[in-house]
Amino acid sequence: MAANDKIAAETEVPYPEHNEKMGRDYSPGETGKRLAALTDNLEGEIRNPLKGIARDTLFANVREFQRTKSLPDDILPLLEKGALVAQNPAGFESLDLEEDEKQALREEVTHRWKHPWALYYTIGLSSIAAAIQGWDQTGSNGANLSFPTALGIPDNAGSSCGPDANAGDCAKNSWIIGFVNSLPYITICLFAGWISDPLNDWIGRRGTIFLGAIFSLLAPFGMAVSQTWGQLAACRMLLGIGMGLKEVTVPVFSAENAPPAIRGGLVMSWQVWTAFGIFLGTCANLAVGKVGDIAWRLQLGSAFIPAVPLVIGTYFCPESPRWYMKKGKHEKAWKSLLRLRNTPIQAARDLYYIQCLLDQEVLLVEQAGLKVTNNMFTRFIELFTIPRIRRATWASGIVMIAQQMCGINIISFYSSTIFKQSGISDYTALWASFGFGLINFLFAWPAVWTIDTFGRRALLLFTFPNMFWTLLTAGLCYLIQPDIVNSTPRIASVATFVYLFAAFYSPGEGPVPFMYSAEVFPLSHREIGMSWAVATNNFWASVLSLTFPRMLTAMTATGAFSFYAGLNLVALALIFLFVPETKQKTLEELDYVFSVSDRRHAQYQLTEVLPWWIKRYVLFQKNGPCPELYHYENAELADSGSV
Repeated sequence: MAANDKIAAETEVPYPEHNEKMGRDYSPGETGKRLAALTDNLEGEIRNPLKGIARDTLFANVREFQRTKSLPDDILPLLEKGALVAQNPAGFESLDLEEDEKQALREEVTHRWKHPWALYYTIGLSSIAAAIQGWDQTGSNGANLSFPTALGIPDNAGSSCGPDANAGDCAKNSWIIGFVNSLPYITICLFAGWISDPLNDWIGRRGTIFLGAIFSLLAPFGMAVSQTWGQLAACRMLLGIGMGLKEVTVPVFSAENAPPAIRGGLVMSWQVWTAFGIFLGTCANLAVGKVGDIAWRLQLGSAFIPAVPLVIGTYFCPESPRWYMKKGKHEKAWKSLLRLRNTPIQAARDLYYIQCLLDQEVLLVEQAGLKVTNNMFTRFIELFTIPRIRRATWASGIVMIAQQMCGINIISFYSSTIFKQSGISDYTALWASFGFGLINFLFAWPAVWTIDTFGRRALLLFTFPNMFWTLLTAGLCYLIQPDIVNSTPRIASVATFVYLFAAFYSPGEGPVPFMYSAEVFPLSHREIGMSWAVATNNFWASVLSLTFPRMLTAMTATGAFSFYAGLNLVALALIFLFVPETKQKTLEELDYVFSVSDRRHAQYQLTEVLPWWIKRYVLFQKNGPCPELYHYENAELADSGSV
């Protein structure tokens, strides 16, 4: 946990059922106040459910947990020690632990990137899945230069319509090209994102990723042999199924396996390796860019390559322990945690503490007058009716929409077309796109080390103003009039500001949306919440992909870039007001973060943060640290790493 979090006086758990179980005796009125405090958490307090429980009572609860969850008897001593560590994370030095156990707990702070091979294998596999996404979209980027003509749908944005075509045919073809490009994202939005929820419930995170990898392996071959634009569109729909299953599941899988202190850095590998996949796709586009009429087929088909290791490697990674616990398979969850944590005591601590917090999630839903259910449609409705979940839905929706409407994918999807319009040849445009892919990948790396220190909000609030002015300037550079023999000034100017735009995007709005959406929902609604977030993201991706060819024709590059530049300012305002910080908190502790109302959060940003920022950075006054909204119930939690 962050060391500068405030100390709160409250230490009790706001649930009557849990209080009774833990040996506490609260009056009905006091219990009601505590329930209300969590539903509308005005104080921003984050509570440890084990705080204040007597040791005998705690051990009795642990024994009951071990018995009812059918866990082996030989792990009971570990569970007892783990519960003591979870109860007072900063006080483990005074507990009766082995020295190697204490050293492992110390290293959670001093060596926070020291973790078992199995954890990094899981993250590496997730990274391969992400690389497939980037390669898939970049193949179409290069193919856009030639497949429209090859399939009989040329338009005046990507290629000449020819002397016999009228303006209406060109406009129609530009819509068809946009439709073909957008079909994976339409498929994710309308179908693939939503079937991920029941598939995750039935076959787990690993099974869903494996199924998505199969589609990602086969669909590129279909695209490569397509003879009509209709066949290409159908194959891109199949590609969208694979992309959607992975987009929903992989970030959730990574978030559930990662320890809180580095969860942001590990989960954001989705974006780093998506950027790497984009870079590899631009390399593949260049490699086959001069092979003739079949270049576009090879560009689309090459995306099968990273799907091969994903199909094979998924079998060997551990399943999410939280998914096992959700399905009542606690012994398997224990075995999975043993692979994902450095020592058995850390696995025991996490197993018991996660269960305590999951119990609170269930009680929070019940306190809202609802029941935990596996019905997908009921849980979808609850995304908008349960206050705590509704706030997470709103926040994840903002960052997901912002990722598409900031303008990055007009470049990611159509960079070759955009660079060609600046006055260069097709092959040179592929080289310019290669530069974009390289910068997008390289500048994503800083977020690995900053996302869990500076936080999600800080990266977003830094990135959007800079994306605004760089994208606007890139659009204005198209107004530079080249002379008859030299268009270098315009080409260089456009490329420079497009690259700067990518450099600002990559460490901020690039990695945050998917990792943020994967962590903000409670376990009971995590799959359906992530489905909603991915569907939202891909709906706007499909709108962008569908409309941009026509926008280039009707508005010119200057108008289109300026339009998307303006949307960055809208996104900046929404994020500032309504997107809470989530860094270095357990997935279950975020229940308390999202129990703070949107109105209270916006009021805090406008009346406390904004005046502080103006005094500090505009008026250059030394006005102390920024006021904190969230605070922990005791100093030990505030000064220690959370489990």
